[in-house]
Amino acid sequence: MQKQRSWRFTHTLSRRPANSVKDGLRAAGQADPVPELFKEEHHHYLKALERSGVLTTVLPSLEAFPDSVFVEDPVLCLSSTAVILRPGASSRFGEAEAIRPELEKIFDQVVGLTGPGFVDGGDILLTDDIAFIGLSERTDRAGVEELRPILERHGYQIRVVTTPAGVLHFKSDCGLLDSETVFATKALADSGCFNGFKLIEAPSGEEAAANLIRVNDFVIMRTGFALTRDLLEQNGYAVITVPADEAAKVDGGLSCMSLRFSLK
Repeated sequence: MQKQRSWRFTHTLSRRPANSVKDGLRAAGQADPVPELFKEEHHHYLKALERSGVLTTVLPSLEAFPDSVFVEDPVLCLSSTAVILRPGASSRFGEAEAIRPELEKIFDQVVGLTGPGFVDGGDILLTDDIAFIGLSERTDRAGVEELRPILERHGYQIRVVTTPAGVLHFKSDCGLLDSETVFATKALADSGCFNGFKLIEAPSGEEAAANLIRVNDFVIMRTGFALTRDLLEQNGYAVITVPADEAAKVDGGLSCMSLRFSLK
């Protein structure tokens, strides 16, 4: 079965941030995001995706679901199949069903996990043939085992990784740069989970830059991390930077604000 390339995409699907995003989930002590600023940052994010050569579809905001801008957490895209996941926060359960009608317009098949386990898309990093799944506060072993046969049918080998303590999602600490290269924090790089891949390590103090995405010919990363940008450019990557400070206030990043996939 032919599956999508790990960093070559034709389409993306995003959802506009709601005013209720100020009530989104976050680590204790973090400030409320400002909805107007979040919307402005999201606009820059969408422009970066467009510059990368994808056709972007943007869904309207969902005020009933403060975290619904983070569309990647409840859905995993696999070639012609969309998998509706089970996010590990109860306040997000309704997001999956809200997006299902849109997925059914796009994908040949839409399947769903039924539980009792949980899987967040932010804990899944797909390469060309390996699916890294991080165990975290939002993803457990029962969820991984339900997802496993779906991934294996699509030709993926599974690597289950324990996400470092204090990190919400596996992809908070890593991002794919190309089919053979991963960008990761030192904590994740030192775990050995990426054996067989070339690793580029996030500079000390810029660990928050690790949640980046490769979309066709560009690496899209968060502004404010000059050492990381220089490092990526020195390694031959074309970089686009976008602001994401408001998303970070609710534990969000660049990967979780879009579903990226290829259509024939």
